[in-house]
Amino acid sequence: MVLTGRPPLLLLDEPTRGLDYAAKARLVAHLRALAADGHAIVLATHDVELAAELAHRVVIVADGEVVADGPTAEVVVSSPAFSPQVAKILAPQPWLTVEQVEAAL
Repeated sequence: MVLTGRPPLLLLDEPTRGLDYAAKARLVAHLRALAADGHAIVLATHDVELAAELAHRVVIVADGEVVADGPTAEVVVSSPAFSPQVAKILAPQPWLTVEQVEAAL
């Protein structure tokens, strides 16, 4: 309903909470299409894999303070607590997502 007005900015709070993998994949595809269509998207999420897959920039907030801010590839691997599983398993390679691993292979 909100998208019918073609808002230039979308604010999403935990958009993947409660979604299964298939629904999450559909959401990712839809968000990519919206971004390609010119929408700016801001996500508040604990889903590190989602951030690694979609975000160009990541800001990590802890106890109300910004503790990291920068390009996704740099920020999400700067701390093992915030890294996606792909980065944890395949470190020190620069891959964050399964798609990046597939493309590299």
